[in-house]
Amino acid sequence: MPPLVDFKTIYLNSVVNISLWVLLVTIIKMLIDRIQTQQQLDFLEKERIQSELDYLKAQINPHALFNSLNTIYGHIDKSNQTARDALLQFSELLKYQLYECGAEKVNVEKEIAYIKNYVAFQRLRQDDKLIVNIDADNIASGSKIAPLLIVVLIENAFKFVSSFSGKQNKINIKIFTKGNLVYCSVINTKEMQHNSVNVNPGGIGIVNLKRRLELLYPDKHTLSVNNENDFYQTDLIINLA
Repeated sequence: MPPLVDFKTIYLNSVVNISLWVLLVTIIKMLIDRIQTQQQLDFLEKERIQSELDYLKAQINPHALFNSLNTIYGHIDKSNQTARDALLQFSELLKYQLYECGAEKVNVEKEIAYIKNYVAFQRLRQDDKLIVNIDADNIASGSKIAPLLIVVLIENAFKFVSSFSGKQNKINIKIFTKGNLVYCSVINTKEMQHNSVNVNPGGIGIVNLKRRLELLYPDKHTLSVNNENDFYQTDLIINLA
């Protein structure tokens, strides 16, 4: 008589074997995942160290640059006050861009101070035929804004302002805050385009500004452009809340 098959024993052995294999595969998978995770952490740590080294290296170059500017300033004749003032203003502009604009946001007051320096520097580069009016004194303290947004409108105005010989060439700038809102209006006279192609006086700067505003202040800004025959106006409102 053949021996009886113990199905219960076979079943239990199978379950045990399968469980051991599942456990073994799970342990191997966990080890592989841990090794891969550690490799990723090591890679990120190397990237962090390299970024820190690059940052520290970058700090050396501006320091040397400002030393060079100081040297140039010292060699400018004291009677040439215009050149000395221009170099000082350029140094302040450069310092702001290098050291302040690395932050995601800056105090609005600092941004306005930078804008005023920029306007003063541009005035030195223009002749007496250009009239520049800036009203940026009604600024509430404490608010923060992404840097180098508003100045794009002003750069654009200086770039495309008219150069009439028989009538006024003018740039009007008005910046103020009200609650959480910052308002900026820039108007510049411009010359009519005589060729068949309508050149957009906004240029690439305005296009880039629009994209930055979309990324930084989605649904929290308005930018309007009025391009007439004899003037160009941009109005920007940003909700800083």
